[in-house]
Amino acid sequence: MRTRLSTERRRAQLLAIGAELFANRPYDEVWVEEVAEIAQVSRGLLYHYFPSKRAFFLAIVEAESARLLEASAPDPALPPAEQLRAGLEIYVDYAERNPDGFRVAQRAADTDADIRRVKRDRTAAQRDRILAGLAAVTEVDDTTRIAVNGWLAFVTAAILDWLDHHSVTREELLDLCARTLWAAVGAEGV
Repeated sequence: MRTRLSTERRRAQLLAIGAELFANRPYDEVWVEEVAEIAQVSRGLLYHYFPSKRAFFLAIVEAESARLLEASAPDPALPPAEQLRAGLEIYVDYAERNPDGFRVAQRAADTDADIRRVKRDRTAAQRDRILAGLAAVTEVDDTTRIAVNGWLAFVTAAILDWLDHHSVTREELLDLCARTLWAAVGAEGV
């Protein structure tokens, strides 16, 4: 039996279903027909909201990026080191709960201009948050900005390696990422 939902709720439902499927399977193994079947809607209705599978995937990446940024918003009452640690934990938790989705989003960013834009915007927002926190403990200049941009790429690469190999513990990964940032910006021991 089909349930009538408002436009916003139906769109949110479809995005949630898609996010779950893409998180657990590679892009090529997710079918629009399956999403429609799970949502109990016609394939045509899904295409009404998203004109193609790529547009659907992009909408999921945008929604997940927004959710991740919101979830990782720093608590300004915490010292910078604790803010950083809390944000890292959220990203590692997300990757651990959604390893395939995390991998797919990273690989897709390498090949798709729109997904690169989403990733670039998310990275800029993360960078700006980190720079704002760092301003309390070190001089923030162009060198610091470059270091933070590089560190964000390092964190993604480290998480992907950890997902593939689990050769270090989650705690060791978090400590490595935190130490690397402090060393990169010249604020070791913070």
